[in-house]
Amino acid sequence: MSSNCENCKMRIKAEQKPNSFLAKFWRWHTRWCPGWKAYQKELTGKK
Repeated sequence: MSSNCENCKMRIKAEQKPNSFLAKFWRWHTRWCPGWKAYQKELTGKK
């Protein structure tokens, strides 16, 4: 599964303001998101 998390506008905004509601929503979202899990696997494979 290829993810688009690297270019995700919601992720970028959440990282810019880590205490915002959007950032809290983003962290909740990443607990179950299969795209985020695929993105994490892609990152570990690149190292």
